[in-house]
Amino acid sequence: MRIASAVARRIRRNTLGPLPDDPALKPLRSPLQIDLSGRVALVTGAAGEIGRPIARTLAACGAKVAIHYLTARDTAERLRDELNELDPQRACTVSGDVAKLEDVEAMRGIAESQLGPVDIVVNNAVTWFDERPVVDQTADQFDRVFRSSVLQAWATARVFSGPMIERRWGRLISLGTEMTSLALPNRAPYTAAKCAMDGMLRSLAKELGEHGITVNQVAPGWVISDKDRRDRDEVQPLYERSVPLGRRGYDQDVANMIAFLASDLASFVTGVRVPVCGGIVMPEA
Repeated sequence: MRIASAVARRIRRNTLGPLPDDPALKPLRSPLQIDLSGRVALVTGAAGEIGRPIARTLAACGAKVAIHYLTARDTAERLRDELNELDPQRACTVSGDVAKLEDVEAMRGIAESQLGPVDIVVNNAVTWFDERPVVDQTADQFDRVFRSSVLQAWATARVFSGPMIERRWGRLISLGTEMTSLALPNRAPYTAAKCAMDGMLRSLAKELGEHGITVNQVAPGWVISDKDRRDRDEVQPLYERSVPLGRRGYDQDVANMIAFLASDLASFVTGVRVPVCGGIVMPEA
């Protein structure tokens, strides 16, 4: 058996040669760079506090960006104009309910007509909820957050994965949360929705992996955003004492991880939820 295996390996080496996508065949650049040139990304909720740095970072890495909004049209258009100053036709805006299949299909049509086929989807849009004990919550609270988390990730995967399969390249990235691991009180709708999304995306990662599509999550902690900067509310001693790194992270930390997962540097990473929270949540070994 060992002799037969050795012979088979030698035949494969001599017949097939090296694998064409083997990174060892390419010289490393120093420093390594995230290059998204030629890629098109859709960022849902891109007009929001976390969405804006995500969109800016993907554009800075070379991607064209479709900026999604639901109600914040002025903010989305200002961001579009800002990105188009880097390069004409770098960005466009799309609008719709990310939990409605027909809205997402319409968004795809606009993005493709203005920027090209979408290679990267970042599910960032979210709706908030009333903080109260589980037994005092209403069904509406659970329904709204499930729609914005689970149905959003389902709808964007259903609409955009088909063309990605044809091109054998795609990135589906969703925003998770540290709350799913911390089990904080009074946040059941959000925690439950993100846990459900996590399970669905793990299944999706296994289903789409053979087509060259990765499916991952980024789970931020309580990071500093523009709102904190405006309110000078960056320092939160009680929270920071629970963080091994001893401080809050930044919205840019989240955007950086998303850019990495969107790139070819992360081509062998799928089905994971990456905490960006300074160590307050540590995945099991």
